[in-house]
Amino acid sequence: MAAFIGCSGWSYDDWVGRFYPTELASRKGEWFAYYSKFFPTVEINSTFYRVPNEFMVKSWIEKGKQRLGFEFSVKLPQIVTHDSILKDSPDTAAAQASSFEDICVRPLAEAGLLGGVLIQMSPYFRFEDRPSLGKLRSLFQMLETDKYDYAVEFRHRSWLNEKGNELASDAVEVLQEFKVANTIVDGPGFPITRSLTAKHAYVRFHGRNYDIWYKEEAEDDYRLNRYDYLYSHEQLSEWEPRLSEIVSNCDKARIYFNNHGRAKAVKNAFQMMDVLGMQHESRDVLIQDQMTLGGFE
Repeated sequence: MAAFIGCSGWSYDDWVGRFYPTELASRKGEWFAYYSKFFPTVEINSTFYRVPNEFMVKSWIEKGKQRLGFEFSVKLPQIVTHDSILKDSPDTAAAQASSFEDICVRPLAEAGLLGGVLIQMSPYFRFEDRPSLGKLRSLFQMLETDKYDYAVEFRHRSWLNEKGNELASDAVEVLQEFKVANTIVDGPGFPITRSLTAKHAYVRFHGRNYDIWYKEEAEDDYRLNRYDYLYSHEQLSEWEPRLSEIVSNCDKARIYFNNHGRAKAVKNAFQMMDVLGMQHESRDVLIQDQMTLGGFE
């Protein structure tokens, strides 16, 4: 049983002066080394937008080797989850996913640096009984889900049960069959589900900017974007029994903070480590506007 807590990405300009020392402002190549002093894992979002080339994967491996026990979690490319699957091309989606596994997942695993592989479904991917489950099966069958820790994040509420508070049983069964984790999320648009469908767990904190999650930000809004949100200590403390339950019922739990705006993910990740009683390196994170966030809970 182990818990890994980290952030969704590390290369953010607005973290300079808040988390990264100002002297590193022009030395982005040193940001990862600094980040990895404090966190044992990171979720790479760039793989969602484009498949990394061999050079990029090797650079991650070289960086990760400098930190014993470090893990990279990666996102399946959107061409699979937001394009091919929605165009009713499950075979194409499966082939693309398998290619990503060869290019990115397997090299990281062979280097001992692979965390989880997140399959974040499109918010337009609806549950339509057999057709939707068939697409998932086609995808999972092309992947080594028994070898690597895959997790699925559903984003359309049709994947929930009749009460709207848990995954539909048919979806749970498919995930269990292929040992794929149900991603548990804290954020607008989807409830905090409880189903554990694998021996590993995946949890993501998106923030709670309900008002701008599916809308454009207002011009006079001080928030940078929908991920510019700071969880209060009370909100994180409410998660303690749930996360303790998750950790005790799986081999490994990976927990990522995606509320990256102005280093809020860093501050909340440190706080969650404290809530769970985890020993860690820490430092002050400067959050100038934290006192005004309560109105957006």
